[in-house]
Amino acid sequence: MSNSTSDVKRVAVVATGVIGASWTAYFLARGLDVDATDPSPGAEERLRAAVAQHWPTLARFGLAEGASIDRLRFHAQLEDAVAPADFVQENGPERMDVKAELFRRMDAAARPHVILASSSSGLAISGVQAQCTHPERVVLGHPFNPPHLIPLVEVVGGAHTSADAIARTMAFYAAIGKRPIHVRREVKGHIANRLQAALWREAFHLVDQGVASVADIDSAIAHGPGLRWAVMGPFMNLHLSGGAGGIAHVLDHLGGPIEDWWHDLGAPSMTPELKKAVTAGVADELGPRRTADLEAARDTLLMNLIRAKASTGTLE
Repeated sequence: MSNSTSDVKRVAVVATGVIGASWTAYFLARGLDVDATDPSPGAEERLRAAVAQHWPTLARFGLAEGASIDRLRFHAQLEDAVAPADFVQENGPERMDVKAELFRRMDAAARPHVILASSSSGLAISGVQAQCTHPERVVLGHPFNPPHLIPLVEVVGGAHTSADAIARTMAFYAAIGKRPIHVRREVKGHIANRLQAALWREAFHLVDQGVASVADIDSAIAHGPGLRWAVMGPFMNLHLSGGAGGIAHVLDHLGGPIEDWWHDLGAPSMTPELKKAVTAGVADELGPRRTADLEAARDTLLMNLIRAKASTGTLE
């Protein structure tokens, strides 16, 4: 019999870069014990500094009972971190050979019922689980950056992942306050990154064609549709724009023009010239502002938005 969501008290975080450190802070804030591991020199010091940096923001969100930075343990050996874990969250390099070897080792060290989840942003979990003795418990649990703030987690199974593992993974993430969605078929980039890529493709095309500056494109999203997308997804926004007729009315009247726009969208190449133009445009838009200040302002607004959405009781 597999373990239940309530049995997850101790999480192993494997690889503690930007994503791993953010996950670590979030798991600690939800009152869990965390065993972390990373082979990089100075990894423990960087992890503890990152958790300390994230903690005030998480405290403003509200910490779970018993939440404490002191519940973090760091291990030099991967097996020592994984062996006692009730759930494993891996965040290693985006290379299939590295992932497959990591999961082979984790699979050998972890108890057979323990879920092994990868934060991979694009790799197919079928390849990741290929060398495992218990591939049925290997899943993708892809967060959206930064994981300690953004609720979304994409859950994907591979060729050998069991339905039970998917269900338990979804339940665990939901229990700690995340918003998991089940990606029903493996595709490159999963769901959210594919949607982002579609927008980035046209944004780069518009810069490449001299239609608009980098700053104007950012403004078009941040002060236009991005505001609505932060409240509801693309289909619900279309539905609301149709008035009493809803999305059926929109598709009847704008389906043709939308399809025409699709055919006119660009397919730019990431040439040196385009990279240079976009980099220069971002520098101009940034001006004297510090990236760290923008990140802090972004995180505060994200926190307030997430709280506001939760308080409505209507917006999902």
